[in-house]
Amino acid sequence: MNGRLFKREELAVDPLDLARLLLGAVIESSGPDGIVSARLVEVEAYRGGADPASHSYRGRTARNQVMWGPAGHLYVYFVYGMHFCANVVGAEDGVAGAVLLRAAEVVSGTELARARRKAARHDRELARGPARLTSALDIGPRDNGVDLLDPASRIRLLTGDEIPPESIRTGPRVGVAAAEDFPWRFWIEGSAAVSPYRRGGRARPGK
Repeated sequence: MNGRLFKREELAVDPLDLARLLLGAVIESSGPDGIVSARLVEVEAYRGGADPASHSYRGRTARNQVMWGPAGHLYVYFVYGMHFCANVVGAEDGVAGAVLLRAAEVVSGTELARARRKAARHDRELARGPARLTSALDIGPRDNGVDLLDPASRIRLLTGDEIPPESIRTGPRVGVAAAEDFPWRFWIEGSAAVSPYRRGGRARPGK
């Protein structure tokens, strides 16, 4: 990839600003079987104490500790008893905030991603949705807290092509009930990898 690693100060911003910044960025994972890189096309912002849908809404816990910074670390959590979701931590150190990685286009390591995601009928489905994204990139609980800005990290976050503001769309977040109408989901218009919208059910903390 031609991008560079993000600088920590670039990510230490409000999650709403971070969400826009991450569109077009590339997340890259390395392992003994190879490297998979994916271009982010859909994300969701979670603002911490100001956001009833955030895992950190009620304060710091052992589970959400990573969300409190520093920026540029990966927050990984288990959901529905079967899937992992990955978030990029943002905001100032000591202030909880993160951006959920909802969907991406695999741009290198496609064969390896296909081997991990045998159920995908098309390449656009390899990382279409947060659980599919972590599966394609082999992200799991061992990666919680990983520094995405360290060149030696297994998971890294690199800059990509800047997305024109007119190509960015916003809308309600997927599958949350608390603060369900906040337009804090951001996606690149026209990408086939963007996941379908699904309204949430009963209220409960989200990310």
